[in-house]
Amino acid sequence: MALATVPVGRRFLLLLAQENLEFRLPEVKSLFSLCKSQLKYEDNFNAKSPFWIVHIPSEEVAKAIMRRTVCAKSIFELWGQGRTHEDLHNSLRDYPTDKMIPYLQHGSTYQIKVYAFNKTLSHNERIQRIDDLGFLPFQGTVKLKNPEHEFWLLEDYGTDPNNAPEKPFCIYFGRWIADGQRELINLYSVKKRHFIGNTSMDAGLSFLIANHAKAGANDLVFDPFVGTGSLLVACAHFGAFVCGADIDYNIIHGRGKASRKDQKWRGPDENIRANLRQYGLEQFYVDVLVSDASKNILRKANFFDAIITDPPYGVRESTRKTGSQKGVIKSAEEYIESHVPVSMNYHLSDIFIDLLNLAAENLVMNGRLVYWLPVYKLDYTEDVIPQHPCLKLISNCEQTLTAHTSRQLITMEKVKEFEDKDRFAHLNDTKYNPYVGHNSFREKYFSGVMKKVAKETKNTQK
Repeated sequence: MALATVPVGRRFLLLLAQENLEFRLPEVKSLFSLCKSQLKYEDNFNAKSPFWIVHIPSEEVAKAIMRRTVCAKSIFELWGQGRTHEDLHNSLRDYPTDKMIPYLQHGSTYQIKVYAFNKTLSHNERIQRIDDLGFLPFQGTVKLKNPEHEFWLLEDYGTDPNNAPEKPFCIYFGRWIADGQRELINLYSVKKRHFIGNTSMDAGLSFLIANHAKAGANDLVFDPFVGTGSLLVACAHFGAFVCGADIDYNIIHGRGKASRKDQKWRGPDENIRANLRQYGLEQFYVDVLVSDASKNILRKANFFDAIITDPPYGVRESTRKTGSQKGVIKSAEEYIESHVPVSMNYHLSDIFIDLLNLAAENLVMNGRLVYWLPVYKLDYTEDVIPQHPCLKLISNCEQTLTAHTSRQLITMEKVKEFEDKDRFAHLNDTKYNPYVGHNSFREKYFSGVMKKVAKETKNTQK
């Protein structure tokens, strides 16, 4: 979906964190969609800038977006902007007085803050900038702690920390509306998590994925490679009911060796449910089960609002499915409850075929599938992204792993009801053929790592 460029609604300024740059636009677009709105921006929009001017129908929609986003720091109602302070002042003089007056009246309290991106301003410089705004008709009282209204002057000195200009590229002034949810990254940090594993997703990315999936109140979210449930925790925070599955019996039941270096074995209450309980989210826990992702055990129905997952790549966790090259020894009924079946390698290309079929068959219409796709950079083109006749690609964001490898966060949306013939689309239409190059990702990953180790060793010897 292309971004709209027709100005509609009031002008707001988004201040964004300068990390996970590729993930920011898809997250914000998803949150606009969740609010039944559409992201509209101006002609000079720069997705890599920390400052975005966007048009939003109302202040309530702006606040709703900020209650979810982990990419944006703050949002402001934009009153003026300019390349120089003189331009800014002229812009502020042109801003309708009737829109200012409600926040500048007698009896109100206010504060003006000065923020410079990529440059440090001295205390005197900040005071001078505030004094220069004396022409604004403020009638209230200055209050530095908990004022009724906050106003910010923001200066943009570009994104190159080694080459900051003497003068700012642009200066903005506006009324603070709300902050984003950046504090969730620390609050839900896996370092403080009760139950973790080797591949537990960090909190920042988990909330990004939940937002890309548009997981919300009373939704049902499923993770077919659930691990320690990091993605489920993020979705539950936004009010979604969560469930998952994993082939690893020990992970599901919280048994076996611990992942923390100072702990040998997992404790009696280390499990996914305990993680949700830790954050007061246990009421959103549905269940998790031991299951093989290659064999869909779910009935044919559209009941998941979102499917989110981080499949194993064969690097820190093996890619396994039940089966044996030797054939079946005995029937499943003869196994005891805690038996771990014989497993065999589960090729990445097969994992993605099964995952997309699961989403096509069990997502509600317009439900979303969000998953990580590991790639070898030299082989990567958009053609290697798995396709399905029932799913439309929404976004594709890269996170670098090593010099040679990365992983793409793929977001897809269900646009067509599933038919039995769609299960075998990869066999009947070359458009949906799996990219078998995914199967050698593990070898390519470790090949790159070993080359790096050899190079560092050689440099050390020199």
